[in-house]
Amino acid sequence: MKFSNNSQIDKLVNRKLKSGWYYRKGKKHHVLIAPNNRRVAIPSSPSCRCAFQNFVHNLRRMERI
Repeated sequence: MKFSNNSQIDKLVNRKLKSGWYYRKGKKHHVLIAPNNRRVAIPSSPSCRCAFQNFVHNLRRMERI
């Protein structure tokens, strides 16, 4: 399934899903949910060139907590 127009974000989300994470459709974005029930929105059509870095930063921050 395609989650984002950005190929890097899409690959990262698919890797997370294979490692035990799951997703839910939201009203505007899909939501990636960690095994500890923390969640982060998946940017579907990022316009910022640093969107992938921001998404990775959010995932790492979520895993630390």
